[in-house]
Amino acid sequence: MVTELGVKIDPDKDRVQVEGKRLPPPAPPVTFMLHKPYGCVSTTSDPQGRRTVMDLAPKDYGRLYPVGRLDYDATGLILLTNDGDLAERLTHPRYQVPRTYRVTVDAEMEDKSLAKLGGGLELDGRPVSIEVKLLKRGNGKTIIEITVWEGRYHLIKRLLEGVGFSVHKLKRMAFGPLRLGGLERGAWRPLTRQEQMNLQLTVGHKYLKTKGNTKPVATSRETAKKPAPSEIPGRVRRVKVRPGPDKNGR
Repeated sequence: MVTELGVKIDPDKDRVQVEGKRLPPPAPPVTFMLHKPYGCVSTTSDPQGRRTVMDLAPKDYGRLYPVGRLDYDATGLILLTNDGDLAERLTHPRYQVPRTYRVTVDAEMEDKSLAKLGGGLELDGRPVSIEVKLLKRGNGKTIIEITVWEGRYHLIKRLLEGVGFSVHKLKRMAFGPLRLGGLERGAWRPLTRQEQMNLQLTVGHKYLKTKGNTKPVATSRETAKKPAPSEIPGRVRRVKVRPGPDKNGR
């Protein structure tokens, strides 16, 4: 008889009963990648009756939850999982999981604006580390790729507003080690075993069991390349410029 909160059980060995009825064991952890379409909210339900990502989710794996959010008018990669610990680690700022977006702006952004954006901006009293890559510019439009290491409300839109531009199209191309690839809009697929392992390594999640031995998974801090100071929120990269040769070639 359990008389206190917080008692842990081993689902492989223990049996849990309430009033004589046995509770089913917890569902095994599963994670899916979904290509979120336009006009779909990233919640389990919507009081306005709009379509949600759960309307597109697989139905045979129990209750799933979206990991983080994409705006109603944004598209791209979003994860669905029943693993609450993994979801918390993927969304918590201290784990610095990168998110990469393809952004279309209805204006030709000057190099000065791109440099200002890539130099990092401050939102809500906190700096945001940003990596910007110019993909295409011309005909009154600019397409850039933006990588950030945290998730905040309307983050990409607010960053662009900070340099005087508005977002026309927004698509998440990557989340951590996962890339959207050729997954069709509105479609989903389970993560491969390798993708699941890469995701766990990114956040130092759980343990891997091999040949009966339990070994801790190395965390991203131990296995990944140490990020540059400019990639860490709240840090500013300082660059030393070496003067060029004088008139005598020295």
